[in-house]
Amino acid sequence: MTGRRANEDTFDRELAGLSPERRWREWMGRVEAVLFAAAEPVPREVLSRVVGRDCDVELVIDDIRTELAGRPYDIVAVAGGWQMRTRRAYGAAVRAARGQGERGEQLSSSEMLALVAIAYFQPITRSELSAFFGREVSRDLVARLRAAGLVAAGPRSPQPGAPYTYVTTPAFLARFGFTSLRELLDIEQLEEAGLLDKDKLLAGGWGPPAGEGDDEAGDDPDSGEEELDEL
Repeated sequence: MTGRRANEDTFDRELAGLSPERRWREWMGRVEAVLFAAAEPVPREVLSRVVGRDCDVELVIDDIRTELAGRPYDIVAVAGGWQMRTRRAYGAAVRAARGQGERGEQLSSSEMLALVAIAYFQPITRSELSAFFGREVSRDLVARLRAAGLVAAGPRSPQPGAPYTYVTTPAFLARFGFTSLRELLDIEQLEEAGLLDKDKLLAGGWGPPAGEGDDEAGDDPDSGEEELDEL
């Protein structure tokens, strides 16, 4: 018997010897401890390992969140699970403690725009991204998104040469507070918010917004092409 299986066999999930109230409090403590110790969102199937078979994990989390009201952190549903996160009002304090500036680890405008395109049209190749923007999307830009864990290599494209495609990751969902890609705004909502121009999209290209790009276009001195590296 493996160590993990032995632990599962000896761990008392049901707590049948406790009163209903004490049992519920113990389940709340277990779930909170697991979330506190986790660096990534924790899915339901993992949390179900520490509570009884008939325990409603959502109700346990609701009760924990009630008790966390007024605290500088909360439990949020992201990327198909739950995660403890600092409340937005305390973000500046956390960045100051880490020695980060006001910008912190925010994405540049070009990185964000490329990430939006990947999120909506994945799996998508770099050449297809370039066609949307009407200018070359640099390898460095895609590499930065991959290094941040927001983008990963997808399936090979059926195009000649079988180029790699790119897709978003669970870290993308977690960073932007989505439980799944179904929560992305639709094209009409993005157009109303001024983030996409549907007419340009249907015409076959997303040009960089007017007035952006010229001040940072020289960031890649080794490139002989005009690239979407820093809009």
